[in-house]
Amino acid sequence: MDNFLKKAAASARELNELSAKVKNAVLLEMAQALRDNTAKILQANSIDMKNADENNLTSALKDRLFLDESRVDGMAVAIEEISALKEPVGRVLDGWMTDDGLKIEKVSVPIGVIGIIYESRPNVTSDTAALCFKSANVCVLKGGKEAEASNVAIAEVLKEVLIKNSLSHEMISLLPDSSREGVAKLIKMDKYVDLIVPRGGEGLIRYVSENASVPVVKHDKGQCHTYIDKDANIDNAIRIAINAKCQRSGVCNAMETLLVDSAIAESLLPKIKSAFDAEGTELKGCDTTRKILNGLAHAGDTEFHTEYLANILNIRVVDGVSGAIDHIIEYGSGHSEAIISENITTAEKFLNAIDAAAVYVNASTRFTDGGAFGFGAEVGISTNKLHARGPMGIEGLTTYKFKIYGSGQSR
Repeated sequence: MDNFLKKAAASARELNELSAKVKNAVLLEMAQALRDNTAKILQANSIDMKNADENNLTSALKDRLFLDESRVDGMAVAIEEISALKEPVGRVLDGWMTDDGLKIEKVSVPIGVIGIIYESRPNVTSDTAALCFKSANVCVLKGGKEAEASNVAIAEVLKEVLIKNSLSHEMISLLPDSSREGVAKLIKMDKYVDLIVPRGGEGLIRYVSENASVPVVKHDKGQCHTYIDKDANIDNAIRIAINAKCQRSGVCNAMETLLVDSAIAESLLPKIKSAFDAEGTELKGCDTTRKILNGLAHAGDTEFHTEYLANILNIRVVDGVSGAIDHIIEYGSGHSEAIISENITTAEKFLNAIDAAAVYVNASTRFTDGGAFGFGAEVGISTNKLHARGPMGIEGLTTYKFKIYGSGQSR
């Protein structure tokens, strides 16, 4: 592990010397290489999908794992979009002259070596590798065992492009020891690793956060809510709620609990149930909801804390926007929250009171995504408050240093 990470750290210095033009050209080659090797990648993915069937993985995990030609092309498009983004490194963020005549510049720089631990999605391999390369960071990738064949195939394609361009292949590396012990070593290697980004299940996030000596940016669970206010446009509200839950239920920005203003619950809930029944959604409700809608399973404290990542939805009736805020403060994970209301004052109260990475008015939480935000792709959705928050794109993969220009000054 020491030797592997020592080489990775050495390649970071090489990567930091590359011009924006060279990096962008290499990224475009990587995008084309993914397309050219689609058959190889899909063959590897078929192995993972077969294992997923044998291991009885959930439909949500299988959806995350599955690749076809369209998804591989989407990975290539994401890299092309990343290459087109403005150069994140070497930007002068601020500058001034001091009373002592020193010229000070605050300049963006790469973080260094970033360890990324993730589960299920093979596209994370190419997305994070491209984002790190663009921002002049070396990435050490640790994907889940369920996607091992796919991740290896994708990484090999990207590394071949590096080798073709006479660049160190260690700039994009899969962790050689993918066991739990290997992860335990990686997250304590602060001599060589500058940042750990874990994205996945609650257990993984907790383990890394509690055991790492390397700084961690968490990409925690998405306990996302949508609140329908008494002043909502009902047609918009139902359409947005359906999208937030059903468009792709196995992702972190999907809604897990729908909150409904008690002032409109009697009239709205039957319409809500009809819409979700058409989508095959399993509904669970609080006591008030179950009195209005017969036959629903109970939703209580345990359910409100559960990230289903499936077509299952909690519904709770709350006492106006204050009740919605109280619920989200109690059960939210700091990911994405939404209010549906035509009342500007109510909407602003919600926006100001909710402490989450992304807070929406009259829009679906499904938009919390690097691509949707215009970042090209993302390393993940950070639920941290410090350094990076929300979709973590290339700017979140930089830090800064101060360059000071003098002319002989001493203090």
